Amino acid sequence: MIFLGAVLVALLVVPDQWMLPVLVIGGLIEVGETFFWLWYTRRGRVKVGVETLLGASAEVVTPLTPVGQVRIQGELWRAWCETQAVAGERVRVRGIDGLTLLVERAA
Repeated sequence: MIFLGAVLVALLVVPDQWMLPVLVIGGLIEVGETFFWLWYTRRGRVKVGVETLLGASAEVVTPLTPVGQVRIQGELWRAWCETQAVAGERVRVRGIDGLTLLVERAA
């Protein structure tokens, strides 16, 4: 888009001796903008889904004996823990089995 503007300016506005510099500068800006947007869109993929919960910390809402509920990222999840965990305790997500989080007590 900037290059198109540079072409129009070079053809309609500037004197003949400035035509080439205006086109070169417009082309360089256009190439720089293209590389910027390529870099910007490939910085990192958006992480979504239950796999983002792996390793996250959660708070026990109902006692895990061995199945209960935990609150993680503002949501209630069903959770299973090998060892018992009481309400208010912090646990860490180590796996996922369907809609049940497999958790362990936080150290």
